[in-house]
Amino acid sequence: MKKSLLLYLFLCLFCSAYAQNNGVTFTSSDAALQTAFGRAKEMALSYKGKPSDPVGPWYESALPPRAAFCMRDVSHQSIGGEILGLHKENKNMLRLFVNNMSESKDWCSYWEMNHLGKPAVEDYRNDKEFWYNLNANFDLLNTNWKLYLWTGDQEYINGANFENFHEKSVTDFIDRWVLQADSLLSRPTHPNAPVPFNIEDSFHRCRGLPSYSEGVPNIKMGVDLVGAIYRGLMSYAAILEVKGQSQKAKLYKEKAGTYQKSIDDLWWNESVSRYNTYYSNDGKFGMEEGETFLLWFDALKEGDRKEKTIQHLLSKDWNIENLSYFPLIMYQNGQADRAHNYMLHLTNPETKRREYPEVSYGVIKGFVEGLMGVEADARVNKLSTLYRGKSEVTSELKDLPVLNTLITVKHEGNKKSVLTNNGEKKILWQPRFLNDKGKVIVKTPVWVKTGKSITVNRI
Repeated sequence: MKKSLLLYLFLCLFCSAYAQNNGVTFTSSDAALQTAFGRAKEMALSYKGKPSDPVGPWYESALPPRAAFCMRDVSHQSIGGEILGLHKENKNMLRLFVNNMSESKDWCSYWEMNHLGKPAVEDYRNDKEFWYNLNANFDLLNTNWKLYLWTGDQEYINGANFENFHEKSVTDFIDRWVLQADSLLSRPTHPNAPVPFNIEDSFHRCRGLPSYSEGVPNIKMGVDLVGAIYRGLMSYAAILEVKGQSQKAKLYKEKAGTYQKSIDDLWWNESVSRYNTYYSNDGKFGMEEGETFLLWFDALKEGDRKEKTIQHLLSKDWNIENLSYFPLIMYQNGQADRAHNYMLHLTNPETKRREYPEVSYGVIKGFVEGLMGVEADARVNKLSTLYRGKSEVTSELKDLPVLNTLITVKHEGNKKSVLTNNGEKKILWQPRFLNDKGKVIVKTPVWVKTGKSITVNRI
């Protein structure tokens, strides 16, 4: 009888603890923000795949009816996935992408895979006929670097297939698709076209789209691809630095710089004070989508041109895919009020197409990396925070998985921050604050041991 009673009590305690383990949570004196986070979290987790799916752990990151995940969308949703505890899903999907790069596909991977573990039929017929946006290799390379910084998982930078993907992307892929910095405007429009080539067949015409903007006819180059290459090369250089290959890292930083220089030298349109976003096969610049990615890849230098780009983005209505990046981008670029409004808009049940998976994951990133200013650096086991919200609002993130531990961070406006280490590994905390004039105040880093809380005041 006593054994049965003890077993019953143990099961009750276990089930109670399990029931309370709801992952990361967000509370705030701003009730609208708290509601927005709850909606975004619920929607994002609804896209988690079934345990029985042949592909293994995954989450929806493509047009929802496809039951699939796309290289672009996974790249942009992955940190949001880590925040929500989807690390197994991230690892599985990224392994599949890097493992399926091949020379027969001209060093592309599969643009999109489905829950069966197969290339999605909507984008793939065979290795010579498929859809692929060339930004994807560099976007994924950058994602692997960011995931290493966030998690400390060495496989993202040292795993054999990840290393192969990175090395091939910055060498053979650039060569095969004629993406050298001095060839961007003179390259063939379809360098590796199937023979015979059928311009009406999207698996011929879009086998190597030089942009994420998919509606521009006869596009030779998109400025977003230039930005993606720049960021990919910078991330590759950072990976090399971690491996102690300083000279090679310096070389790739210099290469990256030539792409950034070309953005300002070739793509700025002085007459309208905006960047052109594409270059067509008939030798003309034009403007469509694309500016968003210049900020996403942090490819613009600080200054007047960057500020004009931000103001132009804020001045227009954009499709839901573009808007999914705005919470993080705008918080990081001094537009906190607009970022706040975008997060409410993107989680409003009345907003059309808010079900697109990138949206809810983008909002989660907006909360954690944007509003709460959480940045991780696994190289030195360091966590930085910077509250970007309203000075009178108190907000708290609880049980955030980062750097192989769990942390709780609470910001009492821009006056005081509290960090609690709920995990089993000490971390170095770098508190930062915005003063009343918007200037960043960097405080002395402090080690936070497991089970401990530390409070830091701005003044």
